Order: sequence, then C-alpha cells, then structure tokens
Amino acid sequence: MSASGTLYVISAPSGAGKSSLIKAYLKQAVAKAAVSVSHTTRSPRPGEIDGEHYHFVDHAKFEDMIEQDDFFEWAKVFDNYYGTSKAAIEQTLEQGYDVFLDIDWQGARQVKQLKPDAKSIFIAPPSQAALLTRLLNRRQDSEEVINKRMAEAHSEISHYTEFDYIIVNDEFELALSELTAILIANRCSQAKQAKKYQALFDDLLAKG
Repeated sequence: MSASGTLYVISAPSGAGKSSLIKAYLKQAVAKAAVSVSHTTRSPRPGEIDGEHYHFVDHAKFEDMIEQDDFFEWAKVFDNYYGTSKAAIEQTLEQGYDVFLDIDWQGARQVKQLKPDAKSIFIAPPSQAALLTRLLNRRQDSEEVINKRMAEAHSEISHYTEFDYIIVNDEFELALSELTAILIANRCSQAKQAKKYQALFDDLLAKG
C-alpha cells in the first residue's frame, strides 16, 4: 500500500527564490511531487500560462468561489486574491504525490489550522541587499512595486518562527540540498514507511 503524499507550505518574501528552488527540486525527480496551481486575480506576467502557472480569474469569480467554500486557503495580497482549490490538493495527495503550496504566511497559517499534518518551510534571503538585487534583476516590476515588495518582506520575515523548517537561500545548491533532505526525511518517517511496507513487516514478523 502506498502512503499518501505530504502537503508542503512554502513561504518567502518575493525574490527569495522559493519558486526557483521548487522548480529545481521537481527536475531532480527525487520523489513524486507536484506544485499546486493556485487561482489568482492578478494579471499574467510575461510567459505565464493560464492553468499551468495560475488559474487567472476576475475578482467577481474569485469572490463567488469564496462564497462556495471552494478554497483550501485564500488571501488578499497587493490588492489581488490568491487561493488554493481543496479538491485539487486532496486528489493529488491521495495519488502519493508531495504537493508544494507556494503561499504567504497568512495562507500558511490557514493551512496549518485546517490541515495540521502539513509541513511548512520558510525560505529566507541572505540579506536585505541581496533581496533587493534579486527583485531588480527580475526586471518584472516597477520601482514603486519593488519598494512595496521590500516593505512587505519585513512583515513576511517577521513570521518565520511559525514554520517547521527554515532554509536561507544564499548558495542555491546548498539550499536545494536542504529542501531535498527535508522531503526525503519526511518520506522515511515511521508512519509513512509502516504504511508503504506493511506487507514486508508482516512477513518479517511472521513466526516460521
């Protein structure tokens, strides 16, 4: 019997590199894993595809989904809504996939309340200067938006104590190895291994 996957809530200030770390982990194919595709009311950035990066909807549609209790968690960030479908998360976990949920601290708090067995990981930048440099190098946002993101970063980072794990993304390969170690260790937990190898242990403990 295969064990169900684990929901990983990953939060970080914008520009800390969480999306890059998740993408790099998925390329390694260390274990079955997937990224939750959230709904959002913000406009697509260059290169983003509806249904792959986000489900892009308008405010009216999103608010209707809130009324229908369709979201596992949702939050309003920078004047836009972000939310995660309950059905999509549970279905993917049942298939044995670990699921990455890339959300802010508010969403992480909601998830932990509704799903206590979820694991939370906070990705921190090595310094404020490094964070600003990364935001500037993305060349995606105006100066006004970057200043707003830097101000929001202070609030985001202040909640680091609420997370199960912390990774400082200074050297990317080291940060990736730490993320990988967390996921592999959790897959080797007693509860998951006992379920996965139940037949084996029944055989090992059978009296001859």
